[in-house]
Amino acid sequence: MNRIHLSKAEITEVEEEFVLDALRSGWIAPLGPHVDAFEHEIAERCGVAGALALSSGTAALHLALLHAAAAPGTTVVVPTMTFAATANAVAYTGADLAFVDSREDDGNVEPRLLLRAIDELRAEGRDVVAAIPVDLFGRCADYPILEEGLAARGVALVEDAAEALGASLDGRPAGCFGIAAALSFNGNKIMTTSGGGMLLSDDTDLLSRARYLSTQARQPVPWYEHTDIGFNYRMSNILAALGRGQLQRLDGMIQRRREIRQMYVDGLAGLDGVRVLGRGWPRDDRDDNCWLTSVVVDPETWGVGADAIVSALSAQNIEARHLWKPMHLQPVFAGASRHLTGASEKLFRQGVNLPSGASLTDADIDRVLSTFRNCLEGARWPHRSTHV
Repeated sequence: MNRIHLSKAEITEVEEEFVLDALRSGWIAPLGPHVDAFEHEIAERCGVAGALALSSGTAALHLALLHAAAAPGTTVVVPTMTFAATANAVAYTGADLAFVDSREDDGNVEPRLLLRAIDELRAEGRDVVAAIPVDLFGRCADYPILEEGLAARGVALVEDAAEALGASLDGRPAGCFGIAAALSFNGNKIMTTSGGGMLLSDDTDLLSRARYLSTQARQPVPWYEHTDIGFNYRMSNILAALGRGQLQRLDGMIQRRREIRQMYVDGLAGLDGVRVLGRGWPRDDRDDNCWLTSVVVDPETWGVGADAIVSALSAQNIEARHLWKPMHLQPVFAGASRHLTGASEKLFRQGVNLPSGASLTDADIDRVLSTFRNCLEGARWPHRSTHV
């Protein structure tokens, strides 16, 4: 039985030609013409003035936070439902973390709770310098509320769009919100450079400073001289070439993931207590990039939670994952401030990310759906046989 992966990279002859060109050019070390071209193409795609190709999305967040004056003695507000990299980038600066809970409908940060958390933190005497909304699983956060509220409070907005390239909100592309945004091109993302990321901004001073810091903060003199601590954060020419090939096919890959999303919606229709995260009210998912399709199951209806569903799928050689474990539950961040409603913990217990990669076939999705439904039916009526 073939393994069905959660979000496996899809590489074609298009990418092979780009990478071969990079190899033959002699630009093997970091930087080179493909890096320059990749930065320009991504900036144009996201509607920003410029971009900086980096070793990871985490590096992009770190550099953006440094520009926002995140440092020891300051506080940065972060959604609790996110990958650890969002919080880790704050920790790199020495700033304190404050976690904010989610909306139940799509898992993104609850915007009014985030703004209220800032007010409460400042009432305690905390210096809140930045907030990092996360575009969860390829769906933009509530930027109309966040932009206005953060601007009124003088708090920098840094967009974590690591999962959201190709998504949009009200005609504005993911990656264009706030003072800066971070993209990730990790192996399982909507498109990949194997490993890598991108910093996006309309602020040319921010990008210039980040470019300097990301290349070990080397001074423009004939020898190696350093007046600042820098970082080895730049992307290689070979990986940028791979990214350029992927970018040419991005719209097609998003379209296939959207078709897979619809197959799940149709295949789960009629199951009480089962919903696709972010689908329906208060806004639909037509502008999401559908990176991952996340399904939430009511345990009171089915008597089963995320653990059992992930295990049942794994037993049939199908890779599925829990939603992000909330950061306030992570031992490493046990001492951080938190502003909670219980929504993220509920989603973590009940939510599962289903296989969503663009290379999956219709037959693969049918197999996932069959196994998923049999798991639910077996939990509701355990005396029944559940052949898959």
